Amino acid sequence: MRLYLVIPSVLLALLLVVSGVAAVTRGWVFPWNRRRVRTPRVYGWGQLVAAFALFWQAAFGLVIGDSDVRAVGTLIGSGILLSGIITMLVSQFVGGQRVRGDVGQHGRLG
Repeated sequence: MRLYLVIPSVLLALLLVVSGVAAVTRGWVFPWNRRRVRTPRVYGWGQLVAAFALFWQAAFGLVIGDSDVRAVGTLIGSGILLSGIITMLVSQFVGGQRVRGDVGQHGRLG
C-alpha cells in the first residue's frame, strides 16, 4: 500500500475515533446525522469498529511485506469494516425516536 493511500485512511480513522468517542460518551453525533440516528451510542460503537478496521488495513497494507499475509489481513479488515458499517446502519433503524429538545433520562438533551 502506498503512502498516499495510508495517510487519508488514517486521517479518516482518526475522525471516526473522535466522533465515535463523542457518540459513546456524550450521545453526540454530527449535525447532518442527528435526524437519522436513533441510538447514538450504538452508532458511536459502529464508528469505533470502522476506525479500528481502517487502522488494521493501513497496518497490514503498509507494514506487512508478505503478500499472502497482507491479503488475508486486508480481507479481515474489510470484514471488520463491514461489521462497523452494519452497526451504524442498525443504529438508524433500532431504538427510540429522537425528538429535538427532549431531555433524556440522564438530564441531557437527546
